[in-house]
This record gives sequence, structure tokens and C-alpha cells, in this order.
Amino acid sequence: MEGKMKVAVMNGIGKMGFTEREIPQPKPDEVLVKLEYVGICGSDLHYYESGRIGDYIVEPPFVLGHEPGGTVVEVGSAVTHLKVGDRVALEPGKTCGHCEFCRTGRYNLCPDVVFFATPPVDGVFQEYVAHEAALCFKLPDNVSTLEGALIEPLAVGFHAANQGGAEAGQVAVVSGAGCIGLVSMMALRAKGVSKVYVIDIMSKRLDKALELGATGVINAAETDPVEAVKALTGGRGCDLFIETAGTEITTRQAIQIAKKGSTIVLVGYSKSGEMTLPMSLALDKELTFKTVFRYRHIYPMAIEAVAEGKVDLKGIVTDIFDFDDIQNAMDKSVSNKAEIVKAVVKIAK
Repeated sequence: MEGKMKVAVMNGIGKMGFTEREIPQPKPDEVLVKLEYVGICGSDLHYYESGRIGDYIVEPPFVLGHEPGGTVVEVGSAVTHLKVGDRVALEPGKTCGHCEFCRTGRYNLCPDVVFFATPPVDGVFQEYVAHEAALCFKLPDNVSTLEGALIEPLAVGFHAANQGGAEAGQVAVVSGAGCIGLVSMMALRAKGVSKVYVIDIMSKRLDKALELGATGVINAAETDPVEAVKALTGGRGCDLFIETAGTEITTRQAIQIAKKGSTIVLVGYSKSGEMTLPMSLALDKELTFKTVFRYRHIYPMAIEAVAEGKVDLKGIVTDIFDFDDIQNAMDKSVSNKAEIVKAVVKIAK
């Protein structure tokens, strides 16, 4: 396909703008996707607010966005499993395929991954993208491209559940009711975990957790969550704790709340990158700590869970912004976190 496409670029901290670029041409093993929806992720907001995450530094103009869903409009000569008109969810990270981690199936740990919207690699707040066909997953007829855009965060939730060994009969607690906390809760329920409680300090997010299937919620601004979980579990604590808030206080609470011999999965990134934790208590309880970096081998499972009605991805979305309104979309997502649980940008009109 020849021609120009509209691209939203970050021109500086807190500054969005638009430019035109050539529509990319797909390589033999790629497809060209007309993007319809792209989610706004917490990492997008972090780059937007501060210009960096750790050693990844934005050099404007930079394209944010790594949660895309759209429709195939052109197919590379070597692609056989997709055709024009297929609606797809795009896994945003292309790995090397030959390092130790790729060869052992842990491709999310590949040191040479090329990942949308991770500097210096541009993201997909744009009208078209050419992407490796093996990383484009066809959506069933009953799964929309809006839901396709949310498969990426759902994959994080399923990976967290897998890392924690989630199974039927457990009592789990999720700290943080933002997008990742909510998809983690829904992934736990989809995997058959019997009871899942969610902790947050924002009432609207807790209401959303109940709406989407949480067994119960705890407002930590009003109630001591450690005592609340003890009361709910007869003093035993939980079998699995997924921490998505990324704060020291919630991580300390996880250690206090977790039952002896149980597992804590750390998903949220702290702003400082460092915490002081009660490790003597963790040792006494013989806790297992697992961590999450993105996901691996999850997209087919996540798409199937949505198609079967086990996960309500549309229910997470609180705000949909037009592509032309992307400055407002980013600003409101930053300034109104108590009300906006998950925002999505509608690229195609």
C-alpha cells in the first residue's frame, strides 16, 4: 500500500503532536495492519510524564503505544496463516530467536527484543503498522479489535497467574485495581481460583473490580488490609498474592498477608526501583517470590478466554478517545487516575 499515514508523536514531556510518515511496506514474513484501537498503558504515561523509565530515555519525536488491535490490509509473500480482512491482536515484542532465553522458550527475557514504544523503538499511535505475521493473532468472530488491543495487558495478568501457580481452591489477593490488577484478577478467576480479593485506595477502581468478578474488595484508605484479609481467611492469610501497585507499603503488606509457604508475585514497578522489606518475616514464612516481565506464550490462551466469555475485557475500558484528541487523552489519563481505569485511543474512524 502506497501513501502517507498520520502518526501521533511525543514532542517532549507532556507534549503530543502529529506528523505524516510513509505507510510501511510489509516484508515477506510480515503483514500490514490498519490499526483500529490502541490502549494507553501505564508505561506510556510514565514516558509522557517523565521522559524515561530507568535506562530507557525518550528522544523526541517518539511514538508511544504498544497495545494494538486492527485489521490486516496487506500480506507479505511468505505469510500463509493470515489474509486480508483478518482482525488481529498484535504481540508487540519481536525477539532474536536464537539466544539462550529464546531457545529455552523464555523469549520475554531476550536481551535483544524489539518492543513497541520502548526507546528507541517507536510504538503504534499511528494508522498502520507492518509487523511480523507470527506475532499477529487472528481474533475469533466474537472478539472485537477493541478487545484485541487489550489482549496485551491481559497477557501480563495471565503470566502473573501462571507465575504464581494459580489453581482451583486457592484464596488469592491482588493489590492494585488499575488495569493490570484487574486483568490479573480476571486471569485468576479464569484459571479457577476460588476466591480473589482486591485491595486499592480508589473507590471507583474497587467498584470496577466487583463488577468484573472479584469476590470482595478492601479499601485500604478506610480499612487495614492486613487485618481485613486475616478476618476473611480465618487468620490464615492468602495462598497467592499478586502485587501490581508497585509501592513499598503494598509489598510489605503482601508479606504480612501471605500464608506460610505461599507465593507472592511482584508485577508493579516501584518509582524508585528500591524497597525496604521485612525479609525476616518472609524467611519465617518460607515465602516464594516470583516476578513478572511482560509474558510468554500467552496470546492464544488469552484470546480464547475472552472468546469463551471467561474474561470481560470490554468492562475494563472506562474511556475511549478519538485519535485527533490524543493530547487530551494523555493529559486526562495522567490527571484523572481516580476516574479513568483504562483509556483506549480509537485510531480508525
